[in-house]
Amino acid sequence: MSTRRVVAVPVGGANFGSVRRAFERLGQAIEFSSDPAVVRAATHVVLPGVGAAAPAIAALHARGLVDVLRRLEQPLLGICLGMQLLFEGSEEGEGEALGLLEGRARRLPPAPTWPHMGWNTLRRSVDSPLLAGIDDGEWFYFVHGYALPVGNDTLAQCESGIAFTAVAGRGNVFGCQFHPEKSAAAGRRLLANFLDL
Repeated sequence: MSTRRVVAVPVGGANFGSVRRAFERLGQAIEFSSDPAVVRAATHVVLPGVGAAAPAIAALHARGLVDVLRRLEQPLLGICLGMQLLFEGSEEGEGEALGLLEGRARRLPPAPTWPHMGWNTLRRSVDSPLLAGIDDGEWFYFVHGYALPVGNDTLAQCESGIAFTAVAGRGNVFGCQFHPEKSAAAGRRLLANFLDL
């Protein structure tokens, strides 16, 4: 029996069913909660999200979760919009995000299409336990119009018109711009690695 307590913080229009099923396929239950006490008590925290940055960070402020997320010491994984919220902000809207990672999300160029939607490959920048067993050229599923430039916290990158951060991390904080819950075996491996942190 796992002693992990995985809590996902609902943000935006995330596909909660897909996230739940992805963890259940790994034998791991996951709770969805906006209660700061529940989030603080988790062993692993997931910040999934689909939508726009400004309303999502406003929702975290309204629920009293911004300082809670900033102070977590347990592993934290942001997915898609959730990853962008881990950074300093976004061109998509006014205001600051969580500031746990360095950089601001920018609008991707329309090459070959905008938004960037579909399967694409990763190229690792540095070794990380989150990417254990995931090789360059593995395929992941993306749906996004904004992305983080390659920077100091980039663990792996991808290209759609320009190179951008596909996986980020520093300390206990990690993010993936793609949807691991929709990325078949490679996505399952990344989520399993997260649970092992």
